[in-house]
Amino acid sequence: MPRKSKIYTRTGDVGTTGLGSGRRVSKAVLRVEAYGSVDELNAHVGVVLALGATAELTGPLHDIQTGLFELGAELSNPGSETSARPGPRIGSAHVQALERVLDTLDQPLEPLKNFILPGGCPVAAQLHLSRTVCRRAECTIVALSEQEAVRPEVLAYVNRLSDLFFVMARVQNKASGVAEEVWRGRT
Repeated sequence: MPRKSKIYTRTGDVGTTGLGSGRRVSKAVLRVEAYGSVDELNAHVGVVLALGATAELTGPLHDIQTGLFELGAELSNPGSETSARPGPRIGSAHVQALERVLDTLDQPLEPLKNFILPGGCPVAAQLHLSRTVCRRAECTIVALSEQEAVRPEVLAYVNRLSDLFFVMARVQNKASGVAEEVWRGRT
């Protein structure tokens, strides 16, 4: 019978973590923050699925979770160190897949004439929250790219993904019969 290994290793008790390459770094570096934000985003997508996203969104959301694992793996393995331990990479096909879903979901929606407030039904509200976590992850990845090499496909992927979460929230509200609340500003 296979023996289950312990979940804890104690190797991070001093504030370091291992990258995909095996090199240990401080848990406070931008790279760790970037893939930690991607992991947080993936958990938010899990909440969207647990809340009961419409069937039209479920397949793409599962694909997004897979893509986020691939993105996290890439971010945890600096480009200069990938030859030691190659792993998944975000490519132009990932970006194009998001664009196809975006175009399909956005086409039947009413054009926006004003900003809409985040919210609506619980699933849509969680999709809006996912969008904001994605934007924060994107900002962290951009900051990382100003210090170390980050491939352009990674930046395009997270940028497109936040747009997709916005459209998904609109689709979910429409499917749930919840009207979008238009931002009116101060009068």
